[in-house]
Amino acid sequence: MYRDNTLIPAEAVRLAALGSLVEGDRSYGDLAREIRFFVARIVGPSLDLLGTSLELLRLEGLIETPDGNTSMETLPDDAQLRITSEGKAAFHVLMTSNVRGLANDLSRLVIALKMRFLPMLPEEDRHEQAEILAEACETELARMQDLRASYGDGYLAEWLDHEIAEATERRDWFTALDGRI
Repeated sequence: MYRDNTLIPAEAVRLAALGSLVEGDRSYGDLAREIRFFVARIVGPSLDLLGTSLELLRLEGLIETPDGNTSMETLPDDAQLRITSEGKAAFHVLMTSNVRGLANDLSRLVIALKMRFLPMLPEEDRHEQAEILAEACETELARMQDLRASYGDGYLAEWLDHEIAEATERRDWFTALDGRI
């Protein structure tokens, strides 16, 4: 993690893998395809994000085969994987991390993963995550409003108005989400 308790790219992929296995056991091939599909649809093709190996998660004891195998031997595509208790703890740490500004692809991926797996957290953690996301939007909004105050007209001002409206809508959505949890 970065110093501000936000996820680095490899941890976003770990979250995708562990969260998918919290949902239920998957074959090695299905899990790899699901991660690639989800990540590519959010951020586009990215070698930085798809370099994390499922074998590494096995070596760390976060996932295993049903027979408890965590060795580094290459798995066949149809080998079943499940999350371990250590993997569930790591999933919780990743899910309760902070979020950086919402304007980059990694942040969009982390938010999408948090929304996908949010129901798997205890209620108190779900509230906290909704609050963190609303606060991140508020920070982004303040930054853009400050910039907008310095540039009163022209295309930049129009674009900033558009970005401010989107940030306001996102903040309000996360605030409403917190109320629905």
